Amino acid sequence: MVATQPQRETTVPTRPAFIDCDHHNQWDSPKDLYPYLPQRWIEHIETFGLRGPGGGTYPRYLDDRAGAWPPSGRRAGSDPAFVRDTFLEPERCAYAILTPLGGGGGFMNLDLSAAWASAVNDWQVAEWLDFDPRFRASIQIPFEDPPRAVAEIRRRANDRRFVQIQFSGRPHEPLGRRKYWPIYEACEEYGLKVMSHAFGSYGQPITGTGWPSFYIDDHVGPAQAIQANIISLVAEGVFEHFPSLQFVSAENGFAWLPSLCWRLDSAWRLLKVEVPHLKRLPSEYIHEHVWVCTQPMEEPHRPRYFLQMLKHFGPAVDHILFATDYPHWDADDPDEAFPVALTDELAQKIYFGNAARLYGLE
Repeated sequence: MVATQPQRETTVPTRPAFIDCDHHNQWDSPKDLYPYLPQRWIEHIETFGLRGPGGGTYPRYLDDRAGAWPPSGRRAGSDPAFVRDTFLEPERCAYAILTPLGGGGGFMNLDLSAAWASAVNDWQVAEWLDFDPRFRASIQIPFEDPPRAVAEIRRRANDRRFVQIQFSGRPHEPLGRRKYWPIYEACEEYGLKVMSHAFGSYGQPITGTGWPSFYIDDHVGPAQAIQANIISLVAEGVFEHFPSLQFVSAENGFAWLPSLCWRLDSAWRLLKVEVPHLKRLPSEYIHEHVWVCTQPMEEPHRPRYFLQMLKHFGPAVDHILFATDYPHWDADDPDEAFPVALTDELAQKIYFGNAARLYGLE
């Protein structure tokens, strides 16, 4: 039997302008960050390199999509003028939430992690936020060093063009642990969102059963990690303790959210004596505090099933955010991202309205 691609609806309404909630700005090489680093760390990098938790970068990670490479030959996503002229303008992107990868949080050397995160934030201001008012940014933090992470949040929080802080998808401990609570406290104080972006590792295997053999394992695997982190955030009482905190899941898919809520609610009814600090159903915390980005888009073989999946979200559909994952090889085209035609009302919410409400954008 020959496998076929999911069929798409042929009639797609004109989409609204959109907010891209996962837009990757990247340096062409580490040397782009040197103007923002102390000389000590430049010498360190030249001598020892940027040491992460082991392993390497998968080749496809760098194989960015056609049309995203600047004619200068620089890396895709590294030239803000090229992004403006080939993406923001022609695609009618109202805002792009910048999410650089490799912002320092996963470095084993915590001193370098803090210095690199600060440099990346300074680079974002000078070369992206000051370049075009449609850019908004994610504060890079050394999240395994919470005191210095909080210091970096306080250093940048008054610049309202920074709208959230950024975790990797697989930090050293589950995100609900008390270790990270000072970060959440600072975010709640300044009204910043907490975003967890797919992938990464802090030394431990990236699946619950060890290291995978193939890239496809890792490519599909982030949905497992984010569900574990959301369960941790709920069970540890983060949303009970920080009632205004908002959590964003980026590049982890989203179709899994209703079933996760069902399973958590069922378990809580049986085991709630263990977690007396939870005053409500887990699904209620999730619907109030958790937001999910569309990319990668789940596409059932029968398009009508996609609409059925959205019905399972119920009111939580107001927490679905559109994202492209520009400029990566598997990025979603904003005109062709959905396997079905959305109603005008739903398209307006997902493409623009939900993110505008979350981030306070017009």
